[in-house]
Amino acid sequence: MNWSFQLYSARNFQPWEAVLKMLGELGYAQVEGFGGVYDDPKAFRAELDKNGLAMPTGHFSIDALEKDFDGVRKIADALGITLLICPYLVAESRPTDAAGWRGFGARLAKIGETAEKAGYGFAWHNHDFEFKKLADGSMPQEHIVAAAPDIGWEMDVAWVVRGGGDPLPWIEKYGKRIVAVHVKDIAKPGEGVDEDGWSDVGHGTIDWAGLIKALRAKSAAKYYVMEQDNPNDIERFARRSIAAARTY
Repeated sequence: MNWSFQLYSARNFQPWEAVLKMLGELGYAQVEGFGGVYDDPKAFRAELDKNGLAMPTGHFSIDALEKDFDGVRKIADALGITLLICPYLVAESRPTDAAGWRGFGARLAKIGETAEKAGYGFAWHNHDFEFKKLADGSMPQEHIVAAAPDIGWEMDVAWVVRGGGDPLPWIEKYGKRIVAVHVKDIAKPGEGVDEDGWSDVGHGTIDWAGLIKALRAKSAAKYYVMEQDNPNDIERFARRSIAAARTY
């Protein structure tokens, strides 16, 4: 399996040339892009190539996807990205009821149609707020996937857990929609205090061995992407995480 690495994890550990060199040496074959690496995509692509890395997936804001798809396309083509992922909705823009979330899902569906016509895959990436129950007892994620039946889902398992959800039933029900996975771990009680409560993969509380088995059996995931939102040591996180993942 080709393990990928979300470069957002390394945003505080510059320069990128050193980060990419480290990832290549540790055995990563892929990375996932985010806005912080798109300023000069041709130059960044050269650094990827130099270190034997591919970037098949990339995060793009909903504003960019809706208002500047041509710009997204130029970045994606320069970097080799084939799966476009919308990663977030800021708090002030989040709906508060089921109808609002269905409306948001419809926006994602429209982006998905545009992406498909242009030859790209498209997926939504979750955080925790999609799994917080609304007043009627439903969850935003249910409405998003229902209103956008043809888009993929990049499941961030640790955020599902932080949102109070159990990933396994979601994998069971929506596995064929899950095209990518963020492999991230939650720290044990009392640990990871200066890392926002996150952990190196395999050193936290999530049963990644069991989840990888379930995802391989029941999902359409092609990309397994390591991420830690706020590591204090990027080399340690990258090294220990891929070492653990290789045992799954």
